[in-house]
Amino acid sequence: MGTTAYGDWIRDFEAARRERAERGDPEWRTGVPLHPAIRRSVQRFQVGEDGDGAELITKAEAAGDAEYASAVRMFVAEERNHARLLALLLASGGAPVSASHWSDRVFVTLRRALGLRLELLVLMIAEVVALRYYRALRDGADDALTREVAGRILADEQRHVPFHCHRLRRALRPLPPPVRVLVTSGWRAALAAVALVVAVDHGPALRRLGVGRRRFVAEVVRSSGPIAATMR
Repeated sequence: MGTTAYGDWIRDFEAARRERAERGDPEWRTGVPLHPAIRRSVQRFQVGEDGDGAELITKAEAAGDAEYASAVRMFVAEERNHARLLALLLASGGAPVSASHWSDRVFVTLRRALGLRLELLVLMIAEVVALRYYRALRDGADDALTREVAGRILADEQRHVPFHCHRLRRALRPLPPPVRVLVTSGWRAALAAVALVVAVDHGPALRRLGVGRRRFVAEVVRSSGPIAATMR
């Protein structure tokens, strides 16, 4: 990817959209055997995916880069599609979506109170945790439908993290190197804290998926090193 333009990212988002349209939805079936712990966990993640993204889009538009704002709108559309896929997965298992969850309310409040740069840092915490969660769901779920839905979402998230890194690298570049190190070190510490909270909150599901709490946190923290280096 280039260091200034977002045309390549727009083309990537458009290619992913065309691929989704050609592939169509998974074969939704009723009576999918969602284990209670997995069901509760998916309900909580579905709430987190189900934001309208209006605040982020507004901030992206205010940044004055039309290509970046367009790419952000495409990112938000993919996040909304994740919420839709998870809702339909829950429906296939005879489970409703949750109205809200405290962790999502905290993230939304933080993100809305911050400028674009700090909002993206908070958003990246959720995205990096999601990478490990959806990989666990893809690899450890009992049924093929859950594995397929998780795999589709994971493929998107694997593009989202470098997309946000690209913007954050530009946003942090004007800061002195020691400040950049301080910012990314603080981000890693916050990510570790959030990963621990998620591991506790989703512990029964993670055990069912073959990933213990300690392993989940350790792998999230380990993955954050290269990401922080890229942002710097």
